[in-house]
Amino acid sequence: MANVIVVGAQFGDEGKAKVTDLLARNADIVVRYQGGANAGHTVVANGETYKFHLIPSGIIYTGKICILGPGMVIDPKSFIAEIEALKERGLEDANLKISSAAHVTMPYHLAIDAAEEDSRGDQKIGTTKRGIGPTYADKCARSGIRMEDLLDREVLKAKLDWMVPRKNVLLERIYNLPPLNAEEILNEYYELGQKIKKYVTDTAALIFEAVGDRKNILFEGAQGTLLDLDHGTYPYVTSSSPAAGGACTGTGVGPTSVDRVIGVMKAYVTRVGEGPFPTELTDSFGQKIREVGAEVGTTTGRPRRCGWFDAVIGRYAVRINGLDCLAITKLDVLDGFEELQVCTHYRDRVTGETFTDMPTIGSRYKQMEPVYTTLKGWLKPTTDCKKFADLPEQAKAYLNFIAKELDIPIAIVSVGPNRDNTVVIEDPIHGPKRVLSKPTTAV
Repeated sequence: MANVIVVGAQFGDEGKAKVTDLLARNADIVVRYQGGANAGHTVVANGETYKFHLIPSGIIYTGKICILGPGMVIDPKSFIAEIEALKERGLEDANLKISSAAHVTMPYHLAIDAAEEDSRGDQKIGTTKRGIGPTYADKCARSGIRMEDLLDREVLKAKLDWMVPRKNVLLERIYNLPPLNAEEILNEYYELGQKIKKYVTDTAALIFEAVGDRKNILFEGAQGTLLDLDHGTYPYVTSSSPAAGGACTGTGVGPTSVDRVIGVMKAYVTRVGEGPFPTELTDSFGQKIREVGAEVGTTTGRPRRCGWFDAVIGRYAVRINGLDCLAITKLDVLDGFEELQVCTHYRDRVTGETFTDMPTIGSRYKQMEPVYTTLKGWLKPTTDCKKFADLPEQAKAYLNFIAKELDIPIAIVSVGPNRDNTVVIEDPIHGPKRVLSKPTTAV
């Protein structure tokens, strides 16, 4: 294997967990590099369905070291509940590690996140209300609490005695909510710290040693490129860096140690929460995709917005992440469509200008309307296909069209939820490094 980043290349929920699960078979270490309990990963293996929120999906395999990196924000209650649920199903936690530098989601983060979102009215972001944004905000303000702080009662007390009164001003005066008690939080979270103490370590040093020992490391992110804080559809984004660059800052690994970057895209597009979505389908086609694809958020249970494949955001994700190849998921969801649409470029409904690559991220993106190319559907099941040659001719044409539009090879195609519902077109790990072409932003 090699040191590989698996990154979501749309709006999140692309099926990264299945791809990570497939590649983790040959990995020594699986590292989650950003996000928190707002993420949801679903893996179907050996007839069992596993849902992950914080813990890397590599924990399904015995003997893999699974790391929650310093770029993550961790709710200790959610972590303990998740690990206990997994242990009840026979999974081991002996090789599970948490970075001592990862930040902690505290009760006031949860309260403020919910209050802020509710107060936005029709300007809602679409947050999961899991406290992620406020946790990252405190991290950036240099006033956050890290995992290591939960292990030292005096350090934790000093931080809470300073922080809680300031958060209470916000809760009481801005949101008319009751204040929190610093002593109660101290007692509860110090106790939680004792429960997770055995997992906490310097994971950056552990990974650095593994790189030197030529171990195979798989980096998995949450959410997707278009939700990246710097490169996504701001402000309708998450509060961290799901893009490939976040794997370096979120784990402590230098970019020269990364060998491959694999992008995951659905054969169509979905989005949870608010924000622009040019190819969104609000008609019967969108409803059909949602029903056949079981498009419901793993974390929130919210129905996902569904739309046709968008080659514009695809090209953007290839460029931003430096992708070497693609994994296309949920191709089987499109088995029952007579015709399919692929958005090849946008038209600005105000100026008439057309774009083959992303325009300026922000308000102008909301003005974009899709320009489609129509392709024939295949109206045949693909779930039992094992090789590219087994796929219906129209399905192969659909995939080839996407690969050509994005100028990138497709290495993996998922045609069902199980591990064996997978078509491997080419080696996703040891293929050649891709040389990025210069994008064209307007035509």
